[in-house]
Amino acid sequence: MARAAKTSKKPAKTKELREAVAAPRRRFRPMRWLTRQALRLTLAAVAVLLFCVLTYKVLNPPTTWTMWSEGQRLGQRVDQHWVDAAGIAPVMLRSVVAAEDANFCTHWGFDMRAIRAAIAEGGNRGASTISQQVVKNVYLWQGRSWIRKALEALITPAVEALWSKRRILEVYLNIAEFDEGVFGVEAAARHYFGVGPEALSATQAARLAAILPDPKGRSASRPSGFVQRRAAQIRDGAATIARDGRAACFE
Repeated sequence: MARAAKTSKKPAKTKELREAVAAPRRRFRPMRWLTRQALRLTLAAVAVLLFCVLTYKVLNPPTTWTMWSEGQRLGQRVDQHWVDAAGIAPVMLRSVVAAEDANFCTHWGFDMRAIRAAIAEGGNRGASTISQQVVKNVYLWQGRSWIRKALEALITPAVEALWSKRRILEVYLNIAEFDEGVFGVEAAARHYFGVGPEALSATQAARLAAILPDPKGRSASRPSGFVQRRAAQIRDGAATIARDGRAACFE
């Protein structure tokens, strides 16, 4: 019987190998790659922003850049003790709103009326809301750079959306500077009047609010004629916003 002829078997190519050989190589597209990276960075930045805003919605900021820099300048720890909004006299909350941001309850972080008025006067008057000041002091730094302004414009709406108005005002009153090395309404009330923030009278609250634009140049316990007149206006304004409902969002 004839011997069966031996057949040589060649290794078969797998389906995956054939597809890999047949498939064309993808061409690198730099613009598409840059777009994807920019999108990823944007999403990461938004996530970080939301995390930071949500953190201070429930936790009290331990310090601010202004407090830290003032402590370095003075060579000592600044005087600041946190107090919840419930521990502050309601007239103090109304006074600071009347002095700094009368439309606090009706705007979403930016007071367009105040901005238009500031532009009309050539930028000689301030237009920053309490919300903007909180963002600047808690998350950013002092100064007038365009970078800081841009970041402030991005963060302020997030704070307005995620925090209550009462929380914004509470944080503001705890980080505002009232004298050299004196931060927050608790330290200010004891520093100037020897009382706790819950015991502030309408006159004392108005005087504290009157010195906020220039805390190192004005005194609440030894007020100049200007501070007395300004405090009288603030006291009237605080009573007005209590009557017309503009204090309802934080009381």
